[in-house]
Order: sequence, then structure tokens, then C-alpha cells
Amino acid sequence: MKNGYREQTPSFSSNVERLSMREWLGLLLVLTFMGAIAGPIWARWEGFEISPDYRIPYDSSEDYWLFDRYCGEIGKSGMSFVIGDSFVWGQYVEKGETLTSFLNRQAGSERFANAGLDGTHPLALEGLVKHYCDGLRNRWVVLHLNLLWVSSPQADLQLERAPQFNHPRLVPQFTLTIPSYRAPVSDRLGIVLARYAPVLDWSRHLKSSYFENTDLARWTLKNPYSNPLRQITRTQLESEDYPHSNAQAWFVDGATPQAPPWVDLETSLQWQAFKRLVGALRARGNRLFILIGPLNEHMLEPANVAVYREILAQAEGWLNEQDLPYYLPPALASDLYADISHPLAQGYAILAQDLWGRLSG
Repeated sequence: MKNGYREQTPSFSSNVERLSMREWLGLLLVLTFMGAIAGPIWARWEGFEISPDYRIPYDSSEDYWLFDRYCGEIGKSGMSFVIGDSFVWGQYVEKGETLTSFLNRQAGSERFANAGLDGTHPLALEGLVKHYCDGLRNRWVVLHLNLLWVSSPQADLQLERAPQFNHPRLVPQFTLTIPSYRAPVSDRLGIVLARYAPVLDWSRHLKSSYFENTDLARWTLKNPYSNPLRQITRTQLESEDYPHSNAQAWFVDGATPQAPPWVDLETSLQWQAFKRLVGALRARGNRLFILIGPLNEHMLEPANVAVYREILAQAEGWLNEQDLPYYLPPALASDLYADISHPLAQGYAILAQDLWGRLSG
């Protein structure tokens, strides 16, 4: 109180700035310029060499700036892309035991690159290729079709009150209604902006690779006596060589067969995304070979296996209509699966041998 009157805080105090539309546009141009200059300079300094059996580190699964660089390196190397989710990445095996690793052994050289990324359901994979894999052009591509993503309305992102799902930054933000995606408009605008202002994804790369997925302010609070500049080295991009889960047969811990509530392909969001992805890859001049599954049918109840095979028949029908070469392997032995969709190392070895016979024939 002063002279009987209550002091009022100004609507906009001295440490607050309101930007006009012109100033916002100017800021956007500055950020775009910084991303266009700083990103390539940083990439040149940081370096990136594809080592044998390389795969994107698990902790960098949402580092799309790094994935984009990786795609560019694969494209320049002349290797064939093997694209998919954690099945391709190799969830339960070391990096020398993945599908691509065994394929390269069959080929006798480094011909296949592991472009798998953990958790990339078709809606996410579509966005990943569209926005963060420009180097994927005019190449041979082995594309994995994992029908696990149509095994339930939740996996298909059709539930309005579903838990969080993987890679929301990759799904369509405004052009498609996804019932499970409930991000506010402001978040969606920021995601779209990042796709055209690379500096934003570059900053996420720095956090992911050097600062434990936190921003600089939080990292310094957590590490008050550490020099943040010492965190930045050229060795952070090497892929780790260990599986992320217990590598054992699916039934060891007492798991029993399931009856997933499969989604019909005609109404499936994920299946429609897979078809759009195929079209986008073809439009870039790529030559595709589709690997279907193989899903762990031993983990399905007998009546549910019949439903799954009807889904398979629908998928095969579309692939034939599109004149797409594909391979549907028979189910592996039960003890070669770690869960419903991931093989163990010996399973990958068997798949690679059969798949190489079709790719090289």
C-alpha cells in the first residue's frame, strides 16, 4: 500500500517481452538459419562412421536428427536398408545377433544396414521416413511388416483413453485423426515446427547424446561440479552391444497363450499407414521386399491363430495386388521366441538364412 492505494503490477513488467507477428517470423528465420548452419557444422565435427552391425543406440530411439544422419550414411555407403521396429533393431539380442548381422554373414559382406528403431509402429515409421530419412532413395529396401500393431484397438491407436504410445512426435499432427493421440495444439505446432527448423531436433540430439536426455539447466543442477563441455566427445554415437531384456524363451516365466482382439485391416489405422509408407518409399525410387512377421503363433490360443491367419491372408492379397515381392516365413520353433514378436538369436539366424535365399535367388 502507498498513500492509501494498492500498487498494481503492470500487465507486462520490464522482464517480459511481447513479440509481434513480424518479430515471431524473424525469430523463426533466425532459428531456421541457425539450424541450417549449426547442424551441418556440428555433424562434420562430431563425425559418424557406420561400424559393422551398427544400430541406433537404444537410448537414442527418439533422436531423429541422429537417425536422419544415419540414413544419409547408409545411402552413401550403397548398403541396402532393412527397416522396421524393434524386431529389426533386435530387442533381445546383441548387435552382432540381429537379422541384418546374420544377413551380412550369409552375403559374405556388409550389404545390409540395420535401420530398425525401437517402438516404430507403422504410423510412426511413416513419419520417420517422410521427415527424417531423406537419404533413403533409389535403394534396395527390406521392409518389415509386423502385424502385432493390428492385434488390438490399443495397438492400432483407436482407443480414446489409451496410455501413452511410442513416438508421438512422428505421427501425423493435423492431417489424420488418431483417437489415442491427445496432445494440445501448441505441442503439435511445436512438433511440426521442429520438422522444418532442424535446430530444434539438433538440440534434442545434444540432450540425448551428451546430457542424459535432460536440458543443460537440469543437467548442471544434477551435476553441479561437472564441466558440461567435458561431456561432449566424439564417442557418444557408438551403439551399445547388449540386449535390453532377459534373452530367454517366452514360456520360461510362465507366460500362457493369448487371444488378442485383432483389428480388421479395412478399419486399421496402422495398416493404412503401412500402405502409405510403401507408396512413399516407391515414389522415391526404392525397390521393396516385404518381410512379414513371423509372429509367435505358439503364444496364441488355437482359435486366435485362425483369426490371425485371416489377417495374414488380407495382407498377402494386398501385397499381390501391388506386385510387391514378399516372404512369409513359417513360425519358428516355440523356444526361439522371447515374446509374441521377437526371436532370440538362433531364430534370427534361421530367418536370415531363409530370407537370403529369396533375396539372392
